[in-house]
Amino acid sequence: MNADIITIGDEILLGQIVDTNSAWIARYLGEADIAIRCITSISDRKEDILKALLEASLRSDIVIVTGGLGPTKDDVTKETISQFFKSPFVRNQQVLDHVKQLFLRIGRGEMPISNYAQADVPECAQVLFNDVGTAPGMWLEKDNSCFAFLPGVPFEMKFLMEKRVMPRLRAMKSHIHVYHSHILTVGLGESFLAEQIGDIEESLPHYIKLAYLPKIGLVRLRLSATGTDVKLLQTETENFANRISERLKKYVVANEDISLEEAIIKNFGEAHLKIAFAESCTGGAIASSLTQYTGASKVFDCGIVAYANHIKQDVLGVRKNTLDEFGAVSEQTVVEMARGVQCVSGAEYGVATSGIAGPDGGTPEKPVGTVWIAVAGKNETVTKKFQFNNDRQINIERGTIQALILLWNLYVKELV
Repeated sequence: MNADIITIGDEILLGQIVDTNSAWIARYLGEADIAIRCITSISDRKEDILKALLEASLRSDIVIVTGGLGPTKDDVTKETISQFFKSPFVRNQQVLDHVKQLFLRIGRGEMPISNYAQADVPECAQVLFNDVGTAPGMWLEKDNSCFAFLPGVPFEMKFLMEKRVMPRLRAMKSHIHVYHSHILTVGLGESFLAEQIGDIEESLPHYIKLAYLPKIGLVRLRLSATGTDVKLLQTETENFANRISERLKKYVVANEDISLEEAIIKNFGEAHLKIAFAESCTGGAIASSLTQYTGASKVFDCGIVAYANHIKQDVLGVRKNTLDEFGAVSEQTVVEMARGVQCVSGAEYGVATSGIAGPDGGTPEKPVGTVWIAVAGKNETVTKKFQFNNDRQINIERGTIQALILLWNLYVKELV
């Protein structure tokens, strides 16, 4: 089976909210061997919704739609669904009673008249009962496609996907399977990676595809196999993944679908190693990037945002002479910051950053985008200077990922 995902809402197109629903649904369906053909974000306009539904139905077996099911006049999705499926509305008493109970439970008093419309569904729809919200989901079928219409509120959408939609999809299970294998690499750009493994890529059978997924400082490789024999797909895909990993071994961080931060947490945790951060120009972004993941407490010791020079001196022990002679943005300063936070925390690894994120503060000798990073390890301290020359946010993002890469590389080096 394959699927389309459609998200409806002007707020998405205006950038007022980020569409996290599509990413979650895509990953969730992917784990069930349902391939995503297209993801579309559209406005709350009838003509756009009708066009998207028609195009998706011609492409995919399953169409998952989120958003636009609210009680206000700007939510036109249900009216459009009625038109698309040529099915008039009927009022579902079970849904109406549920919505009324929700209003009583949260103490809002009598339910507004507009909310009564949430119990109106197209006559041909099967209600996907929403235990955790007021807007019911709907399941409809047209020609050879099945449609699931879900509310845009993420926790309501997830509940309905897990409890109402997936049981139906499992019952329709296709004999076609999709198997993925992932390789996370750092330190080599996309084109250079392609050159290194070009012959392996050329030898892939037609049912295995290799995708390059670059981000700042790293490239994720994904092998995707499609077919009917699950064991064969797994064996063949893993064989090719192993060949690629062996060829790229000095750049490989993980052979699974995880982030660099998760790989650091996993490996440092298993080795019972602690990390501490002393951040100036990155402003706590490195610590934040690590602590967003479960298990960070096993490896993260402390983070000190030492923006001002007196904090560098008083908390981290950076010498005044170092700052006077070399300045805050210098190799000498970040070395003392890294060793200082290592000493303060007792962690095996100390990571420090200092730079000029911009847009102001640059000089001819140290222009905007100059960033020094140091990592103090168990046996040595390594440093690197970067000249990013981007805007402030990108400079911070680049500084964050490069600090983690420098940390990872020293960790690997000290394993030997």
